[in-house]
Amino acid sequence: MRELHDLVVGIATEAAELARTRRHEGVAVAASKSSLVDIVTEADREVERFVVERLQAARPDDGILGEEGASVAGTSGLTWVIDPIDGTVNYFYDIPAYAVSIALVEGEPEPTTWRALSGVVINGATGERFEALRGEGARLDGREIRVADAVRASMALVGTGFGYDAGRRERQAAVVQGLIGSVRDIRRIGSAALDLASVACGRLNGYYERGLQPWDMAAGALLVEEAGGDVRGWGGAPASSAFLLAAHPALADELAALLEPLAPHEV
Repeated sequence: MRELHDLVVGIATEAAELARTRRHEGVAVAASKSSLVDIVTEADREVERFVVERLQAARPDDGILGEEGASVAGTSGLTWVIDPIDGTVNYFYDIPAYAVSIALVEGEPEPTTWRALSGVVINGATGERFEALRGEGARLDGREIRVADAVRASMALVGTGFGYDAGRRERQAAVVQGLIGSVRDIRRIGSAALDLASVACGRLNGYYERGLQPWDMAAGALLVEEAGGDVRGWGGAPASSAFLLAAHPALADELAALLEPLAPHEV
């Protein structure tokens, strides 16, 4: 597994360098997806192709699940879950918070049932490298990281995100309005992978969001778990697109209690 982990770290590092190079050259929007504001750039597609080609050359029997359409079933029982540029809107606007995120998972490529084995999240703008190998902890640029010590929700800096659909954003904003008086403050960074990495290294005390896709959470959730945090869905269910909450276990209990009455079905 160490060999596979080193493989993904190397590929992700090269992919982040490619994304950064393309950002400096200028960004071209290739298409929109779920809505006009949910964009995909030419760089998203190019970076995903690069990662897929490198992985298939090294691991031809493994499955692949990528945000920009890569889908290979595989025969090994292992799947690489790829987000070539998480935070594409930040990338488009040249906001330095976008990331390459790659995870290796065991089992079906479904967050509620898979077992993440290895993950790496690299901020393409800064080069910061977050990585985790199951059972061996989480690291930032080679230094071991841990989630922040438990605090009461009233002292917690909490991250979240918003969907691309305008109606959903309005409902999510209403939840933030209901929560913000009970926590230190709210942050919206614009990249789920970096939000989860920030929980893992203690920059955020907690993070929650609804509507995440498998590639948004695969590597970041493992980072949080290996850094001593808890990642969960509603009512103790596994994290999924329905809901994800990440924090120190004690804080996660309090945040869940605050969030569930606000909007158990739409946060």
